[in-house]
Amino acid sequence: MKIAFLGTPSFVQPIKDALAKHFTLVDSLKRADLAVVAAYGKILTKEELNAPKYGSINIHPSLLPKYRGPSPIQAAILNGDKVSGITIIKMDEEIDHGPILYQEEMELSDKDTFDTLSKKMFQHSAEVLPQVIQDFVRGRIQPQLQRHAIATHCNLLTKESGYFDINNPPSREILDRMIRAYYPWPGTWTRWHGKIVKLHPKGVIQMEGKKAIPLRDFLNGYPDFPIQNLLGR
Repeated sequence: MKIAFLGTPSFVQPIKDALAKHFTLVDSLKRADLAVVAAYGKILTKEELNAPKYGSINIHPSLLPKYRGPSPIQAAILNGDKVSGITIIKMDEEIDHGPILYQEEMELSDKDTFDTLSKKMFQHSAEVLPQVIQDFVRGRIQPQLQRHAIATHCNLLTKESGYFDINNPPSREILDRMIRAYYPWPGTWTRWHGKIVKLHPKGVIQMEGKKAIPLRDFLNGYPDFPIQNLLGR
């Protein structure tokens, strides 16, 4: 089979590697038997989706129809979900809307960051994907319509998504979720004395223009930083 792979970030590389191992990768949608899309930064037209012989499938890191949209992993962490998962769908013209070919739950840890969870989800997707493709093209899978009435959506993140007011910060629990959801981008950050201060996972903090260091060392250098604002709620 000839597969066209469309994926942008480095964490989807396991998908490409698995496809290259089991199938023949091609650049053209028109030459492909199937297109596989994973975290691709462009919306495909109906013509592009239908160009391959078997159409296009998408790997989405949530249990669709929950968290349709561009930031499902971050949304799951921000909301404190204990379970998320991966869904493989046959794509249609609407975003994350097509029928489900495969779905599997994954437990979330309160230590997971976007960085760790995205790698975990797409690595596991890469392990199951070749068999899903084989079953799909051979007609062994009965696509299941999504329950559109209960669909939820998540938004495109911007740099401002990670901002919080140091004088009126969120609770410690919400701040911890933000730090994990927004690592490494856009980061969780505030402004103090006119400079950006970033909070990283595992108690690491970074002053604008400086290296990230443990909080204890940071407070030695900036003893008037209002750390009690972050710890007192």
